[in-house]
Amino acid sequence: MRFLCDEMLRGLGQWLRAAGYDTVIADQELPDRVLARRSAEEDRVLLTKDRHLVAVAGRTARVVLVTGDGVDENARALRQSLDIDWEYAPFARCLLDNTPLEPAPSHLAAAAPTGTDGPLRLRPVCRRLYWPGGHVRRMERRLAAWWRGLALPKYAQTVWPRPVSAAAGSQRQKLAGWSAPRPCRGG
Repeated sequence: MRFLCDEMLRGLGQWLRAAGYDTVIADQELPDRVLARRSAEEDRVLLTKDRHLVAVAGRTARVVLVTGDGVDENARALRQSLDIDWEYAPFARCLLDNTPLEPAPSHLAAAAPTGTDGPLRLRPVCRRLYWPGGHVRRMERRLAAWWRGLALPKYAQTVWPRPVSAAAGSQRQKLAGWSAPRPCRGG
């Protein structure tokens, strides 16, 4: 399943990417007609909180009106309404621009922090290197809770991984791969 999220659901779109789904996040400037057409042409489910967009797009594309408050409630609602598998392919896509990640060559292991345990992934276009840190484990727990339909503790927060260029060299210890927050600016 592929998705197109309107700008009001940017956070949910990033979580869909974290779960491995091909998810486009719309720019604010795009008119409803354009979103509807793109969703239909690319065979994407359009996710929105905008009732007007549902009325416009419902004639040409598959649309889901997401009415929950907050990412957790919306994620559980998608699990029920679309049978979303929140553990589909975790961290297989770039959270910034939706590009599929590839396994990183073993020689890039030196660019990850000492003691990194888990698979290294590489964004082929810009050569950003991703590795699982403590942040990824927290995100995996949240995805698993949504998959099982569990409520999350109130202190759970949305924080986004930050990729680091494989060419970061001496800066690699300061930059924490998946551990620093960074908003999605990709499409």
